[in-house]
Amino acid sequence: MTMLEGRIAIVTGAGRGIGRAHALELARQGAKVVVNDVGVSLAGEDDGESPAETVVQEIEALGAQAVANDADVADFGQAELMVQQAVETFGGLDILVNNAGFVRDRMLVNTSEQEWDAVVRVHLKGHFAPMRHAAAYWRAESKQGRRRDARVINTTSGAGLQGSVGQATYSAAKAGIAGMTLVAAAELGRYGATVNAIAPVARTRMTEGAFDTSQMALPEDNAPIVAWLASPEAHDVTGRVIEIDGGRMCLEQGWRHGPEHDLGRRWATAEVGPALRELMAEGVDPEPVYGLS
Repeated sequence: MTMLEGRIAIVTGAGRGIGRAHALELARQGAKVVVNDVGVSLAGEDDGESPAETVVQEIEALGAQAVANDADVADFGQAELMVQQAVETFGGLDILVNNAGFVRDRMLVNTSEQEWDAVVRVHLKGHFAPMRHAAAYWRAESKQGRRRDARVINTTSGAGLQGSVGQATYSAAKAGIAGMTLVAAAELGRYGATVNAIAPVARTRMTEGAFDTSQMALPEDNAPIVAWLASPEAHDVTGRVIEIDGGRMCLEQGWRHGPEHDLGRRWATAEVGPALRELMAEGVDPEPVYGLS
């Protein structure tokens, strides 16, 4: 018996790179997989390819079941139809892996409104829309006495957790995903769903143009952790963000309340500076933003 035997999954952005590795590993572990990929270039433009179909063929060659889906995950209606496809094709939905995205890297002062809107849309709304429709399905199942042991695994990034020079838009979207993960974990537990996020490091189309990737981990290095988080064994793990870099797994701590000073009254402007500097001296310095020399 494999870890995900009989479970049904959607993986978005699964035609290439990290998403493809997730889809293949979930299938190896026994899951039936809806392989979503709209088939666009790194910049989000239509490249005329159908990578989802190729991954479906790879999964079928393993002896597992899969179906392709070409939904735009940031389109609210298409995301709903994607969830319906899983239910109608395989009889339900247990796992949603939100992975789809692209980059349009620019220094903040050079970023256009169109680039901002495109990147925030695909990452942030592209996580929200599938999760919203999956959650509605799990809520309906729960109300009918068929509570599912459901999982959501979102994809944030070190850029969203520590920041990355030249990636203000991408960093903002990925930080939003981390925050949304915490809220969704708190809200969806009543319907049987856990919600976690990974911050993967890997040599992909997205990283090859921005960094020296010669020593970077492979996309496949992230997939076993996603498969475990998607399993029944992970029923008590929720609201967590996990960074993965090859064989290194790090539990991110996120924003926490630190030192404080309560006057018990409104602050006078002149009092703020000295008090805040005292708090900063007591607290932990932020980790440096990626790309700072």
